[in-house]
Amino acid sequence: MTAKIFAVDSAQTLTDFEQDALRVAEVIREHGVAEGDRVILKAGNSASWVSVLFALMHVGASIVLVDQQEQADETRRIALRTGAALAFVDDDAPIDDETRAVDLYELIAPATGRPLPAGQRLDFDAWADRPDGLIMWTSGSTGQPKGAVKSGRKFLKNLERNADQVGHTADDVLLPLLPFAHQYGLSMVLIAWIRQCSLVIAPYKRLDRAVLMAGRTGATVVDATPASYRSILNLTTRKPALRGRLERVRMFCSGAAPLDGALSDRYVDEFGLPLLDSYGSTELGNISFATLDNPVSCGRAMDGIKLRIVDEDGVPMPAGEAGEIEVDTPDALEGHLADDGGITPFPTGWQATGDLGYLDADDNLYVLGRKFAVHRMGYTLYPELIERKAAAAHISTRIVPLPDERRGAQLVFFVEDEQAREAQHWRDLLCAALPAYEQPNRVVVLDSFPLNRNGKPDKKQLEKLALEQAAR
Repeated sequence: MTAKIFAVDSAQTLTDFEQDALRVAEVIREHGVAEGDRVILKAGNSASWVSVLFALMHVGASIVLVDQQEQADETRRIALRTGAALAFVDDDAPIDDETRAVDLYELIAPATGRPLPAGQRLDFDAWADRPDGLIMWTSGSTGQPKGAVKSGRKFLKNLERNADQVGHTADDVLLPLLPFAHQYGLSMVLIAWIRQCSLVIAPYKRLDRAVLMAGRTGATVVDATPASYRSILNLTTRKPALRGRLERVRMFCSGAAPLDGALSDRYVDEFGLPLLDSYGSTELGNISFATLDNPVSCGRAMDGIKLRIVDEDGVPMPAGEAGEIEVDTPDALEGHLADDGGITPFPTGWQATGDLGYLDADDNLYVLGRKFAVHRMGYTLYPELIERKAAAAHISTRIVPLPDERRGAQLVFFVEDEQAREAQHWRDLLCAALPAYEQPNRVVVLDSFPLNRNGKPDKKQLEKLALEQAAR
């Protein structure tokens, strides 16, 4: 099968796409970008975005990835901190007047039809050798976002481990329903290049159209967040004809947010395939994956990467015992971006993740949630563990703890329910599933959880809603 790049209104062989990226690289050089320069790439998912990414890698630039929706003042702060003198953007990317910006179309249009030396190929070696090949930003869901400075070569090596474990092949057609400017989406774009397989650039915020594209392109591997998978299931339930558009899919892969087993079970019932969960982070890279031959929770760590579970004193725990997840990986970031644009080195060896989980007897990783405890009625509680208990009872909920002088904490349960059933309905089900000390003080029903740019439930927005509820 000839590998292709499919976009909403175009399709090219991967070979032709490579030639166009080489032409774009020449135009980028004409804009004054040289090997080692830091350049911002701030645009939405598109064939142009992928072409400019590959071109920047070929030039050997340090690529500062910024989410398309990031505010203009924050983008300016990033430009000053990284020393990036130029930003490549699209029409929808907020940008201030002080930042020198070039629209992606100003790169693509003059590149069209340029002659190239015979036999020229994309070469990422100079980019891979850079310790700051990539600068990405943590989500900031638990604090101020940090700039994660990553080696190009380590990043690519991590994706080779990923592709080997999951089993991507040259015959695959990858459909990532994810923003490309973040760890998970970028991983899938570059795995398509590493495996020389087809890539579908679909409108991931319009899942009805994305599912249609899956059918038209013969998508074989879908990558998405649990929230997107829940929406796809609702779509195919309302419009059964869409189900046939996914008939060639051989793997539904999930990540970027906790996956509850009930949703995976529904995919087995509907499509005969489980959702294959994974674990990783912007800073540490991709860590572990469930696979078709081992579809157990987040699966095992990839070759060359180690996982362990420790107690509060850092003592390793036996199989089945919960504690904090620690990772030892050669693919971690080089360091965090310092205020002066330099790199604050990241230590090697075992790294605490702040996540709770356990390993089973076969070394499969179960992620239970973030290690954030609240104290209530004399108990130490972990809200994300309570969310897992609720998920086992087929209740999709997110919990926001609020301080309470008498109890220690109040628990506000947000329940996702498209049918908009009464809060009391869900309170009764939650009280039946949870012990008294874990039961809600307040239940708020939403048709869907607010999501951040990574497709994860937006904790900051939920906290704001919880405070508004309390004020009433």
